[in-house]
Amino acid sequence: MTQIITALSEVSQRYDALFVDLWGCVHNGVTAHVPAVEALQAYRKTGGKVVLVTNSPKPRAGVADQLLGFGVPDDAYDTIATSGDSARSAMFRGAVGEKVFFMGEERRDAQFFEPLSLLDAPVDISRVPLQEATGIVCCGPFDPMADPDVNRADFLYAKQKGMKLLCANPDIVVDRGDVREWCAGALAQLYTEMGGESLYFGKPHPPIYDLARRRLAELGADIPDTRILAIGDGVLTDIKGAIGEDIDSLFISGGLAASETKTIDQPDPDLLSAYLEKEMSSPTFTIGHLR
Repeated sequence: MTQIITALSEVSQRYDALFVDLWGCVHNGVTAHVPAVEALQAYRKTGGKVVLVTNSPKPRAGVADQLLGFGVPDDAYDTIATSGDSARSAMFRGAVGEKVFFMGEERRDAQFFEPLSLLDAPVDISRVPLQEATGIVCCGPFDPMADPDVNRADFLYAKQKGMKLLCANPDIVVDRGDVREWCAGALAQLYTEMGGESLYFGKPHPPIYDLARRRLAELGADIPDTRILAIGDGVLTDIKGAIGEDIDSLFISGGLAASETKTIDQPDPDLLSAYLEKEMSSPTFTIGHLR
């Protein structure tokens, strides 16, 4: 049974590092959640390390720029691990071949194809039409408001050709302000259901946690998993991933599950229990909003 808390400071002294989700926890896709920012700043002042672990398909430099635009200052965190960086590394290693069909929004996702200097001999990637592709790189839908099923015809063709789909963001949906949008994870889920093969690199899958640990090591921090707390609003991503890594977790019920848990300030305990039971999820702690 999850323990409902009222502030991060109630439990933060047990941990030397936080793996913190962004969307729904630190910002809403438009502006920062000020109490969350203040809680992270206060935690860092005690010597704790904050790793922002996000399913954004952007490189970490792009996420850092975006955060400043949302009003999240850089003293609220130490480093960033993105699903995009993990997926880009796989792409430039040839995970879906050299000729790829790109799915996403050009203005948001163009950075995904910027050269990756960390690899000694990266594959030369070309973006081509689907009929010429060896695989699919999916940063998101072309239209985040359109039902993923509009891609069924293209996915049937790709499956018949044996293409793999590289998913740069396993999230199914996200709330941009008050508007709910589809993410790349919804498309990858459909492709898998149709019999295609999808490759995942963000939460809840292991590669992004390996990257987050490497980011911690770059800070000179040798912190065991027992001293890490993962924070997020997605039971199928943040919480499932943390449980899979045997890391304690703090569920933010006022994000994606706000309506199901009737969270305004704090969740309704009975509705929270029913929601977690339905989702077969067991976070260590729960709070309405990060503060």
